[in-house]
Amino acid sequence: MQMSKNQPQKKKPLNKFIRLTGVGLQMGITIYVAAYFGKKIDAHYQFEKKYITFLFIIIGFVGSLVSLMVQLKKINEKDS
Repeated sequence: MQMSKNQPQKKKPLNKFIRLTGVGLQMGITIYVAAYFGKKIDAHYQFEKKYITFLFIIIGFVGSLVSLMVQLKKINEKDS
């Protein structure tokens, strides 16, 4: 049975796992960039301890988790 030319073909929905393959890379890059700028600021102000680096890493990690949650929510809403 052939589909007529006027009817749009249904696209296969991507697997949830395929949609999230770049999440680990995204999280890693975000945390790396946060650590890089934290180290630069710590070096510029000559802090003895790396408080700014630690703070930036935590902010990068939390931001990555929030981004992940938003992506998962969108996927679940599309599948529902």
